[in-house]
Amino acid sequence: MARPEILAPAGGPDQLTAALRCGADSVYLGTSGFNARRAAANFGPPELAQAARLCHTHGAKLYVTVNTLVMDGELAALEETADAVALAGADAVILQDMAALRLFAGRYPSLHRAASTQTAVHNVDGAKFLQDAGFDSFVLARELTLAEMEKICSAVSIPAEAFVHGAHCMSLSGACYLSAMLGGRSGNRGLCAQPCRLDWKCGGADWALSLKDMSLIRHIDGLKNAGVATLKIEGRMKRPEYVAAAVTACKNAREGKPFDQQTLAAVFSRSGFTDGYLTGKRDRSMFGYRTKEDVTGAEKVLGSLAALYRKENPTVPVDMAFSLTFDAARLTVTDGVRTAGAAGPPPEPAIRRPLDGDQARASLVKTGGTQYYVNSFSADVAPGLALPVSALNAMRREALAALDDMRGQAPDIPRQAFAFSLPADEPHLSPSPLWGRFAAPGQIVRPEDLARIILPIGKVTPALLDKYGEKLTAALPAVCFPEDEPALADRTRELAAAGLREIWTENIFGIRLGRRLGLTVRGGFGLNILNSQALDFYREQGLASATVSFELAMKRVRALRGSLPWGVAAYGRLPLMRFRACPVRAHLGCGSCGGRGSLTDRRGVVFPVECDEKHYSTLLNSVPLHIAGRDDPGDFRLLWFTTEAARQAADVIEDFLQDRPSPASRTGGLYYRELL
Repeated sequence: MARPEILAPAGGPDQLTAALRCGADSVYLGTSGFNARRAAANFGPPELAQAARLCHTHGAKLYVTVNTLVMDGELAALEETADAVALAGADAVILQDMAALRLFAGRYPSLHRAASTQTAVHNVDGAKFLQDAGFDSFVLARELTLAEMEKICSAVSIPAEAFVHGAHCMSLSGACYLSAMLGGRSGNRGLCAQPCRLDWKCGGADWALSLKDMSLIRHIDGLKNAGVATLKIEGRMKRPEYVAAAVTACKNAREGKPFDQQTLAAVFSRSGFTDGYLTGKRDRSMFGYRTKEDVTGAEKVLGSLAALYRKENPTVPVDMAFSLTFDAARLTVTDGVRTAGAAGPPPEPAIRRPLDGDQARASLVKTGGTQYYVNSFSADVAPGLALPVSALNAMRREALAALDDMRGQAPDIPRQAFAFSLPADEPHLSPSPLWGRFAAPGQIVRPEDLARIILPIGKVTPALLDKYGEKLTAALPAVCFPEDEPALADRTRELAAAGLREIWTENIFGIRLGRRLGLTVRGGFGLNILNSQALDFYREQGLASATVSFELAMKRVRALRGSLPWGVAAYGRLPLMRFRACPVRAHLGCGSCGGRGSLTDRRGVVFPVECDEKHYSTLLNSVPLHIAGRDDPGDFRLLWFTTEAARQAADVIEDFLQDRPSPASRTGGLYYRELL
C-alpha cells in the first residue's frame, strides 16, 4: 500500500515556502478569483507560475483551487482562469461548480480534477457520482467515521483525500448558507464571515455553533489502511508557522516518529482538538472556541516553528558523477529523470597534492542552501592533476541551477477546442405552478392547487401514493451516511414497487440512487446551481428538473437559460446549516427538544433546529422567505414547509395563488441583495 501524500495549504508565498521546506508532497493554493479563501493573499497569474516552478523544483505537486460557485456573468473570467492555471503548469485543480468541471474536462482533459469538499461526499453513491462525472479524486466529508471512510474508499477506483488537521465547519461543507443569509458573504463563494464562531446559545450553553479544530494525525496509520491516498491539512488563512507545524507533525507521524501535539495546539487551536467525527464520539467534547489563552499561547512557539523553514531543507535526492581528465572537468547531476551538467576549467598539473575522488567529493556534496542532497557520488579522476576548490564549487552551483531550471519548467498541458456555448433559452410557464414540500402528511393542504407534493421518504406510504398518485414525490434525506445507505435504497425500492415514480434530492448521491432504481430524479437547491452551464450538466446527468440556489440574486435567476426545467424556492424557513454533531443534542440532550430544538444568536433571535430522526439536524432561518407578489420566474415555485401548521400552509398557498405579499414577518432572502 502506497504511503499517503501530505497536501498542505498555502494562503500566500510565505506559507508556500514553509510547506515545501518542511517536506509537503503537494500544496494547494488559490488564484486571485474563484477560490474558497478569497480573503487570503492568494496568487495572480505571474505568482501562480512562480509557485508551480517552486513546487516542482522541490518535487511537490501544485493543486490550484477553482472551487467557488460561478454565475453566468463570470463564465468568461472562469475560462481565463482555467487558461492561466494550465499555462502556469499546475498539476491539479480543485473544483466545486459543475460548470468548472465541464470547462476543465473539455479544454484541459489531462489536468487532474479533484472534487472540493464543497461537493459534500458523505456516502458511496456520492463518491461514485463524482467518479462517473469525470473527477479524478475527491475529498471525504469531515463528518465521517473511519469505518465509513473505508467503506467509501473501497467502493470507488479514484483516490480519496481526507482532512487530518485544521478547522471544523459546524455544517457539512457545501450545505452552509448562514454567512450568506445573515451578511451576504457566501461560503460557497469564498467569503464566509464565520458567524458560527460568535456566541450562539443553546439553553444555558455558550458558543453552541463552534467546534474545536480537528486533529487526526495520530490516526494516520488507520487512515492509510482505510484507503485514504492524501492527507489534507486545512488552513489557507493561517500563518506560515502553522503550516510548518502541521506538515512536520504529519510527516513524522507518517514515518512512525513522535510528533509534537502541544506545539500544534499552541500555534492554533480552539480549546484543544477533537477527533469526534472519526471515532464516532459526537458529543459536547467536540465543541470549543478560541480563548485568550489560545491566542497568547502561540507567541511561545512561533520562533521555533519559523526555524523549521528559515532555510532550505535537503528533501530531494540527486546522484552526482564527476570526471577529471587532462583536458576537461565535468560534473553531472541527475534526479533520476532529468540530467544536468557543468564544465569546469582545464586542470593543471599538481604542484603539491593532486586532486583525488575523496577531495572532489568533499567539495561537491556540499549542497547546503538548496533542497538537494547527494544520494550517491562517483568520481573518475586522472592522476597528477589539480583543480581549485572554487572551480569545484562553481561547477556544483551551475549544475544544480541547471537541474532546477529543468525541474521547474512548466509541463505542456494540451488544450482542446472547448468553450462554453450559450444554452438555448427555453420558454417558462407563467404563472409558474406551485410545488409544495411538507414535513409531514398532516401538514398537506390544498393538494388540488399544487402541481407537485414533496414529502420526506420516511413519511411516504402506499396509501399516500394511492391518494396523490404521480403528484407525490419522495424527498431523500439531505444527508445520508454509509450506515444508512442500504436501508434508504431498500425503502426507495419498496416504494417504487408500490407506485412511487419520482424522488427529490438535495445531494448528488440521490441522482445516482434514482438512476439506478429507474426513477425520475428532481434536484433541490442543495445542489447549489448558480449558472446555466450547471443546469445543462445536471440535465446530462439525468435530472428532470432542478431548483436553483437561493443564493442567486433574482435578476440573475431571471437570466438563467438551459433546457433543464428549473424553479425557485419561493417560500420557507430555508435550511442554513446541516449538522451531524447536533448542538441541541450535545448541549441539552435529545429528550429536551422532541425534534424541535432551537438556537439563539447574540441579538436574541431564535432559529429553529429540525431533527431528521437523529441522523442529522438542520438549522432553519428565523423567518421564512416569502416572495409572493414580487416575482414569478422559472418553471415552478417551491413552497418549503417545515414548522408551519396546516392552517398556516393553506394561507401561504393562498398568498401565492392571489399573488399577494404576506403581512407576516418575512424575508426576501438573497434574491434582492447582491451576493458577495
